[in-house]
Amino acid sequence: MARFEPTFTGPVEAHRSPVVFVPPTVATRLPVQRVSNVDHGAVKELRQKVSERLTAWLHDHGDTTNDVRDRERDRLVTELVAEHANERRRRGEPLSRVDEAALRDAVVTEFGELGPLRTLLTDQTVEEVHVIGCDRVRITRREGSVEWGQPIAASDAELVEMLQALARRAGSTERSLSTSRPTLDLQLPDGSRLAAVFQVSHRPVAVIRRHNTLNVVLDDLVGSRPDVEEMIDPLIRDLLRSAMRSGLNIMIAGLAGAGKTTLLRALAAEIPPNEPFVVLEESRELGLHTATRHPAAISFEAREGHGERGPDGRPAGEVTIADLIPLSLRMGVLRVIVGEVRSREIVPMLQAMTTSRGSMCTIHARHPAAVPERIVELALAHGRDMTVELARRMAGNALDLIVYVTIEDETAVGGRKHRFVTHIEEVDGGGDGRITTTTIFGPGPDGRAVPRHLPNRLRDPLLRVGYDPRQLSAWIAAGHGAWQRRRSSVLRPAS
Repeated sequence: MARFEPTFTGPVEAHRSPVVFVPPTVATRLPVQRVSNVDHGAVKELRQKVSERLTAWLHDHGDTTNDVRDRERDRLVTELVAEHANERRRRGEPLSRVDEAALRDAVVTEFGELGPLRTLLTDQTVEEVHVIGCDRVRITRREGSVEWGQPIAASDAELVEMLQALARRAGSTERSLSTSRPTLDLQLPDGSRLAAVFQVSHRPVAVIRRHNTLNVVLDDLVGSRPDVEEMIDPLIRDLLRSAMRSGLNIMIAGLAGAGKTTLLRALAAEIPPNEPFVVLEESRELGLHTATRHPAAISFEAREGHGERGPDGRPAGEVTIADLIPLSLRMGVLRVIVGEVRSREIVPMLQAMTTSRGSMCTIHARHPAAVPERIVELALAHGRDMTVELARRMAGNALDLIVYVTIEDETAVGGRKHRFVTHIEEVDGGGDGRITTTTIFGPGPDGRAVPRHLPNRLRDPLLRVGYDPRQLSAWIAAGHGAWQRRRSSVLRPAS
């Protein structure tokens, strides 16, 4: 009778469970595998060397394709791992072929990982991360506390290589971080926003902003969810919901981090599920095309140019938001959503709004009164044909509502960050050389928005969807809103 021998797939000492016998007919199909021993210290050391050499190579060769960069990286990995193996052999510590191959694979894998950064991105309490060089990591928690984390790379060169790898692999459009393009803006796989810069800064710098409210509706912003801040009250919710139903064009303004994107997502949740609409972003952040409630959403992302500049002064292959807006209007949609207007794309955005309904965008502004002038400032960047008067007239004809979101940061005095709507302005027009507005909601006693005036120009569109603006009259007379919670502010104690 044939004798059955145990077949192991790893070191004997690792098998402390009862021996399992395998029949010969099975064992012949399962060759014995040798588990490799990877020296993780060597992996880190080799990764740093490859990173330094690859950074120098990129400096000499400028912009290249992803395939060329990856081939050069793989060549450097193979070369340096071979040098490491030869050095081990000279010391009398030879590496087997299996161990050398495993070491090479481990070094290549290191370039595709986020490393220590991954831990921060999976921590739901983290709101923002500032990386200033490889070893200065400033972490802001959602409740407002700040702390310094562990280094995320062994050197600045390794940090740059990590960012370059992210640029090559993140997003659906090609991005780069190189000597000819020292800035980077992209969305990470988890939905976070990353902005990075090197060479023009004293050290490589990266800032990651987490979005913890990707799936949000207007009711959540009223305070129905404990993990979402109360940004609006039921009166504002009902007005904004009716504005979306009536197809009003809305601009959301505020400072960075005020919650503009969160409010935009909540407003977009009011779009009927089967309605197609177009979302345009410099780098995908809103995530509306991935939400199950928007199966007909179409997402466009701007693309960086690479290589020589054409007669118009733009790098070959560049596609901007301004280029995509006219295309959006040919997609057979009523709504166009721009994640953020930053420059001359505001002109085609306003033009799109005059021929569409229910479109939205966000814009940066220090305070509500600065929004009209901010619109003009960006419009003037469009070209010599644009004038202040024309920009104001375009804005007056295109916009229906301007919603301003405020952020008050009290972390320096022992408080937290507060985000809430303070103003809702009805745009009456752009005549007489200025953008005229009516304040429907304005700051109340605690700074949060309360009813101030009844809508005038928008009264009929709102009535057609069942919203009677006259219901605000009693609240205007009372001088307060319908906020559900008292505001726990350090500087504005609740009365």
